[in-house]
Amino acid sequence: MPTPYGNRGGMAFGAEELRVLRRALALALHPSPASDKDVRDCLRLAESVDDATQEAARMRTFLLADLDRYRAALPGSVTGYLSLLEDALAADHRPGADDLAALRALRGNPAAAALLDRCRTLAEQGVRDRLEARHRPRVPASRTHLLALPGGLLGAGDQPAKPKPAPPRPVPTPSEAFPPKRRPAQPPAPPQELAVG
Repeated sequence: MPTPYGNRGGMAFGAEELRVLRRALALALHPSPASDKDVRDCLRLAESVDDATQEAARMRTFLLADLDRYRAALPGSVTGYLSLLEDALAADHRPGADDLAALRALRGNPAAAALLDRCRTLAEQGVRDRLEARHRPRVPASRTHLLALPGGLLGAGDQPAKPKPAPPRPVPTPSEAFPPKRRPAQPPAPPQELAVG
């Protein structure tokens, strides 16, 4: 089973898992019928990767909870806090305002001063990334172009077929858009009686 690699959240695969992974990639790049054994191996590997990913997420949650506890116990826990913060940064933790404030208070410690510079850079990068993500247009998955056609992949020089534009709707004339108001019908005149004689 793949396991989280160190504190960086990566995966370490065994020789058998690497064989299955290579076979799965080969099937993805060069589609061909897969044997029942290949399918079972790929499904087992996918389950193992899911388990390892969940375990890595649990470990990260515990790490961040410990980091919070050590930060709350500063300055007495400075050595443990700096070590945990290093581990958290290696696991893709983005330092927040609490981390920056704690490091500023510990600036007299050379290790804390170095971490403060690193955390400022990461925090600024995180702000830039969030701003870019907010302004990046989101294309719904249903509107993305498919690059493969039924029966195989596109060749190098092939272009995906472009959808034909819908025919334009006719523009209504003013008289159609704003028909004149109809006058109410006049009631019929009462019949006149002719005088006899």
